[in-house]
Amino acid sequence: MTGAAIETSEINLEKLNHQFTDVDATAIVKWGFETFGDGLVMSTSFGIQSAVMLHLVTQVYPKIPVIWVDTGYLPDKTYKFADELTRRLNLNLQVYQSSMSPARMEALHGRLWADDDVESLNLYDQIRKVEPMQRALKELNAQAWLAGLRADQTSHRKTLDYVGKQSGLYKILPILNWHSRDVYYYLQAHSLPYHPMFDEGYVTVGDWHSSRPVTADDDDERSTRFHGLKQECGLHLPQTRGEADSLNSSSL
Repeated sequence: MTGAAIETSEINLEKLNHQFTDVDATAIVKWGFETFGDGLVMSTSFGIQSAVMLHLVTQVYPKIPVIWVDTGYLPDKTYKFADELTRRLNLNLQVYQSSMSPARMEALHGRLWADDDVESLNLYDQIRKVEPMQRALKELNAQAWLAGLRADQTSHRKTLDYVGKQSGLYKILPILNWHSRDVYYYLQAHSLPYHPMFDEGYVTVGDWHSSRPVTADDDDERSTRFHGLKQECGLHLPQTRGEADSLNSSSL
């Protein structure tokens, strides 16, 4: 398949999302492929449970472009995990990095993650994550973007639909209504691995300097990221300033 099977202007998001409440994740992925063809991409962080989406999607579309934004600050075990899954699933991996090297960023802006304030973290995310992701979507001529967001992860994600729009692209979330037990069952059923840092107490993992193991005092898994100051890294933020500002506290 080389192009969209239907005109995207015909997509009725309200009707579509209502229909998707009664179908499984694979059916949603198939709809995305049948609708957008070569305009469909997916993203991965090679995080704790990333094997689920990578396996689920590539069973439908083996050669889908898989965008991985490498911040340059990921743990060694993440790089090794990424290599393992890329080889095992034969991923069409597209690695993107910031146009500003880590050394240059630190020289100009300091160690932004260490400032312990939201503005510095937002600038870090814009440089290291958002800019390369936007460049990837443009260069790959993406019309739609598959992501593994789940409603039970953050306050913002509870508000999302299976299919929505972000920055002019369709955003497709096949496992939006999954819970941790669904992830566990899928990994077990297909003999897929968790990220190795799961065994060290991590329930979510990003950059080495802004991730830590979960503790009994954490309200939710995202409290272990970004020093507990915010829930989102910027890739999945809403488009209005007010909505984005509302995500800065993980206590929401």
